[in-house]
Amino acid sequence: MKKNTVLWILGLCFIAAGICFAASYDAQMGTWKLNEDESELNGPAKNTMVKYEMAGDNIKCIADGVDENGKPTHSEWVGKFDEKFYPVKGDPTSDMRSYKIVDDHTLGIMMRKGGEVVGTGTITVSDDGKTRKVKTTIKNAKGDMVEKKQFYDKQ
Repeated sequence: MKKNTVLWILGLCFIAAGICFAASYDAQMGTWKLNEDESELNGPAKNTMVKYEMAGDNIKCIADGVDENGKPTHSEWVGKFDEKFYPVKGDPTSDMRSYKIVDDHTLGIMMRKGGEVVGTGTITVSDDGKTRKVKTTIKNAKGDMVEKKQFYDKQ
């Protein structure tokens, strides 16, 4: 009898852990459009559209925007929100990115280029899931660290 009880408890723990993990990134999933009127960009570089979607058991982030010179950019990152660095393609500011789950609505992000940390920040989705705030400090093309607050609306 004790063995069955222990197995039931373990099973419920695994189910609860799975639900908690899913809830912690579900808020981030979907397509997000930059709200330029609300954002504090500190320069011309920006991601105007960002999409998070599942790619097997990974998460894929696709970002379109413009660089410091106003030229179009397109970057893609595939990985997990597990604090490990995964390659990012097409981003002029970084070649590796790491995400970590802070809570059900917030991710921490760290960016590296050539092994050097070039940016950090947080991505927080509102309680109603309709908006998100991306607050970063990142090295620009001139080598200066700049703060950005970008606000996005769910599409």
